[in-house]
Amino acid sequence: MVKHIVTFKLKGEPEVRLEVARKFKAALDALPEQIDVLRSIEVGINENPAESWDLVLTAVVDKMEDVEVYAKHPAHVAAAAIIADHKENRACVDYNC
Repeated sequence: MVKHIVTFKLKGEPEVRLEVARKFKAALDALPEQIDVLRSIEVGINENPAESWDLVLTAVVDKMEDVEVYAKHPAHVAAAAIIADHKENRACVDYNC
């Protein structure tokens, strides 16, 4: 199995970032039903005001090649478009577990 962990920092006022994060989370939460290689996904919106990152996701797939399948799937591309204009930064780690 491969874990694909991504954190996002969004731009804008806190209320706007929270609204965008909620929409993005809802879209991501729907992906396992749409993408065959995606075994699971967990999405969390940061609740700690002392931290500067807004959202984290952990997706699980069977093999490293599936990360690319997931990333290029039209449903994932549509979800990513939700934050495209709001994304300040992104960090990612993929590892076998």
